[in-house]
Amino acid sequence: MKVDNFFAELKRRNVYKVAVAYAVVGWLIAQIATQIFPFLEIPNWVVRLVIVLIATGFPIALVIAWAFEATPEGIKRTEVADAKHEHSRGKIWIYVVIIGAAISIGLFFVGRYSAQRTPVESGRPSGPSLPEKSIAVLPFDSLSRDPDNAFFAEGVQDEILTRLAKVADLKVIARTSTQKFKSAPDDLRNVANQLGVMNILEGSVQKANDQVRVNVQLINGLTNAHLWAEIYDRKLTDIFAVESDIAKTIADTLQAKLTGSEKTAISKEPTSNTEAYELYHKGRSLWGKRTGDNIPKAIAFYEQAIARDPNYALAYAGLSSAYILSPFYADANRLEMSAKAKEAALKALQLDPNLAEAHAALGKVLFFGEIDLAGAAREYKRAIELKPNDADAHHWFSNDILAALGRSDEAIAEGKRSVELDPLSVVINADLGETLYFAKRYDESVTQLRKTLEIDPTSFYTHYNLGIALQAKGDLPGAIAEYEKAKQLGDNTTVSTFYAAAKAQAGDKDAARRMLSELDEISRQREVVGYLRALLYLSLNDKDEALRWLEQGVKERDGSNICWINVDPLLDPLHGDPRFEALVQKVIAPK
Repeated sequence: MKVDNFFAELKRRNVYKVAVAYAVVGWLIAQIATQIFPFLEIPNWVVRLVIVLIATGFPIALVIAWAFEATPEGIKRTEVADAKHEHSRGKIWIYVVIIGAAISIGLFFVGRYSAQRTPVESGRPSGPSLPEKSIAVLPFDSLSRDPDNAFFAEGVQDEILTRLAKVADLKVIARTSTQKFKSAPDDLRNVANQLGVMNILEGSVQKANDQVRVNVQLINGLTNAHLWAEIYDRKLTDIFAVESDIAKTIADTLQAKLTGSEKTAISKEPTSNTEAYELYHKGRSLWGKRTGDNIPKAIAFYEQAIARDPNYALAYAGLSSAYILSPFYADANRLEMSAKAKEAALKALQLDPNLAEAHAALGKVLFFGEIDLAGAAREYKRAIELKPNDADAHHWFSNDILAALGRSDEAIAEGKRSVELDPLSVVINADLGETLYFAKRYDESVTQLRKTLEIDPTSFYTHYNLGIALQAKGDLPGAIAEYEKAKQLGDNTTVSTFYAAAKAQAGDKDAARRMLSELDEISRQREVVGYLRALLYLSLNDKDEALRWLEQGVKERDGSNICWINVDPLLDPLHGDPRFEALVQKVIAPK
């Protein structure tokens, strides 16, 4: 058949018409799949399947158009139709093309318009769109029969997360927030929106004797598209290589740019002792809970990890952080714990000078234990440089240093960054409220603290801070009510003191006097910091005694209260007094 005759035959058999009509209708179906299916939460693989079927069907449609003819009598082979001179004279295909094209163009522009709109309609949270290079590592399922191996699974999750957190080009959500979800949630879109990330890593761990299997899958949280999956069957001693490989592959998949130092950091092996590794992660899991006797238990596990591997820098850093917080959660001796915390942090840095967790721990020691704001700032900044996604380092730098120095805008920005990285952390959210309080933005502080109570209505720490904000705002009945709730949920000397000071400010001066007597009794058994007595005397309008006890607080190195005296709204009546201003300079001056 000549070429000219062949093309004429294509035209006579309506192959051109079928090709055009198929292309238009195929484009229409593809637009429906890509624009409408995501709103109906239909999995992404269905969209891909539809497009593959459209492409596969095109040559089949052309073959059928060549071989068959639509006639008034129905579908017949072309040769039969030619013999009987039966051909379709209709122009239905023209209408199909026009209508299909119109619908396709309409869907295209609807999709473009809706993609540009702010997000409630597309299932995303209102506000800025989710960053593409963002990830949450959800808890890994432990498939081992031994319940104790659940800590091992947590450790694998935490190590992967920690390695990713060192990559500045990624946004990585802290474990405190991801732990609130199960390993394979039914509604990934909801999880992604709550955590403010585009991507989710799910996984499971099965450990048996010296063998371990790690199964991971990286998923787009908004479309359910599976971006990458792998199963690792290795010896237990190879677990660090597995964690490093997973972190690298995720970074590559999300097209994150890694510096040379970041590549080295995520490949680093923290310990060669798998038993020490498991003990460390048991301690870290308990430290993160910060309730009841979990801090002392965490200290015990950290110490056991160090006994198994005396060169385990990360375990020393964990031990330091547990020591420095133990006076607030376990009523431990403040000065003794501060000394131990500093020793552990310095040991960690001696073993690994580039360990972000050790720099953050030392910063907390310098702030709480030595009232060294400049030193603490240096350490927090170094921690953030080494681990840009460290929510705790951003949190402490914000609420400790920047807030205490009165750099309010910077403090709030850093506080909001820490909330982005750990959006469901009660402590971090509450301390953002406290930072706003120090900035004297009381309405915003109250709003933030009420929002924190939505995360955990039983948080005595949040109720206590809400009481302080309301007291500074002038709402004494509201403040007293919040202090009462805090006392019911977790009564301690500090909450009782603030409660008594608020009642005295409201007119019940005897409440402050009774509390002063109680503090005298308590001080016979354990330390009572000067700041608490200063608040009570100030509520009694005795500024001289208040100043005397604040001076005592400086001598006691009570950084957990004294560091903020320049911005503490409850101490505003003392501003302008030469003794107070001298104290402020002593606190904020570089050591």
